[in-house]
Amino acid sequence: MELIKEIYDDGFEQNADQAYRVRKAARAVVINDRDEIALLFVTNGNYHKLPGGGIENNETIYDALKREVEEEVGTMIEDIEELGLTIEYRGEVAQLQISYGYKAKATGELKEPIYTEEEINDGFVLRWVPMHIAIEILKQDQPTNYIGKFIQNRDLELLMKADELFF
Repeated sequence: MELIKEIYDDGFEQNADQAYRVRKAARAVVINDRDEIALLFVTNGNYHKLPGGGIENNETIYDALKREVEEEVGTMIEDIEELGLTIEYRGEVAQLQISYGYKAKATGELKEPIYTEEEINDGFVLRWVPMHIAIEILKQDQPTNYIGKFIQNRDLELLMKADELFF
């Protein structure tokens, strides 16, 4: 899978002496039959994110992707295609986040998302918007927390890659 971008604290390269806890995740630019993109608004952080999340033990990347999209968007997906990956060096929390990015088509009946307690506390709200609007929304977001700044940067890169490849 192609590396789209490495993201660092404040644009600086990672500290070579720092130990990072690795977290792998799968996320997708999910497109519905109206060519709209699923975005999750994190109201308590003032930013938007793409659906996706951590890959659990004994779970493939594709299984994690399908599970996370079903939970966060309420839909199954098909026509899954690679976008690339991002690597985030989150120095303040000593985490190396590897995100495998995909483009996928929403399929089947749209159900209510099933958010975790943490996602409910973060104030997740699902929105469907056209690609050009999704990109502008992420460009204009002003995250109020450390992790949100990484998510904004990462997901904007994934959206722009999807726009370049598929729109």
